[in-house]
Amino acid sequence: MRSESIELAAEATGAAGADPGDLRLGIVGAGKMGTTIARAAVAAGYDVAVSGSGPADDIALTVDVLAPGARAVTTEEVVRHADIIVLAVPVHRFRELPRELFAGKILVDAMNYWEPVDGVDAELAAAPDGTSMIVQAHFPSARVVKSLNQLGYHEIDEHQRPRGAPGRVAIGAAGDDRLAVRAVMRLVERLGFDPVDAGPLASGAALEPDGSPFAVTYDAGELAELVAGHARG
Repeated sequence: MRSESIELAAEATGAAGADPGDLRLGIVGAGKMGTTIARAAVAAGYDVAVSGSGPADDIALTVDVLAPGARAVTTEEVVRHADIIVLAVPVHRFRELPRELFAGKILVDAMNYWEPVDGVDAELAAAPDGTSMIVQAHFPSARVVKSLNQLGYHEIDEHQRPRGAPGRVAIGAAGDDRLAVRAVMRLVERLGFDPVDAGPLASGAALEPDGSPFAVTYDAGELAELVAGHARG
């Protein structure tokens, strides 16, 4: 996996040009994490559409203040807007969304299960291969990639760095669809972080709160070794 990770990271960092369609991003979730990612994406040149749990007007002011340049829309409009969509809602709420809503889309699972926030959820708490496998089962026609969940919203704000900058922080991407992983790694790179291929979706468990990378910053080499160690263990 290490060699493939290096290869995919090189492809992500080496993509100088971009299809305009590749620079459209959708975000479902207008909380702190969703608006932070939206703000970073706008700064990186993305056309960003954000939705909340209700009408677009309910979040319009929040989006305008916290992510200027992004647009508040409905979730259905987010799906029409972009092929890459970040799901950044409290994890206990993803089941409220229709199962075929993200059909064919790359769905970045940026969620983490926190019992104090999400309540007791036996399925998520006991997921042996990580909660993204549960998310994939709920959205069977989506191309789920676990990513953007390792860092808190304040860390995403603080640790963005240009390519090649010393001390650049790494973010992993785990998924079974290799093309989707490549696309998410390009997103991670453009947001200001070093992308690391974390392997198949089940390996995304290494990026969750009970895995060592969570809430700790690593460079790309360190993160790749940690993910590989989780896979071996």
